[in-house]
Amino acid sequence: MSNQKSRNYDDEFKLSSVKLYYASGKSYAELSRDLGIPSSTLIGWVHSGKYHNKNKPNQILDSETLQELSQLRKALKLANEERDILKKALAIFSTET
Repeated sequence: MSNQKSRNYDDEFKLSSVKLYYASGKSYAELSRDLGIPSSTLIGWVHSGKYHNKNKPNQILDSETLQELSQLRKALKLANEERDILKKALAIFSTET
């Protein structure tokens, strides 16, 4: 059996560690040594994708972009609903009676 203690880290620490990894340009070993955590733990956080945006990991969205994203999602939802209604109407009117 191993005598190692299981350490739990809060999500804020994990998130800041992943951001620091992308911002600093340091290797996993260097950064994990600086943070006092095992390098395998840091590698797991970075590769999990849970603690960063997969497309642009070090990008933080501003409020203007978030607002626009919200508006676009609402418009897409409305367009999808309208499309579904039109599909149903087409199916009803295209059936032979």
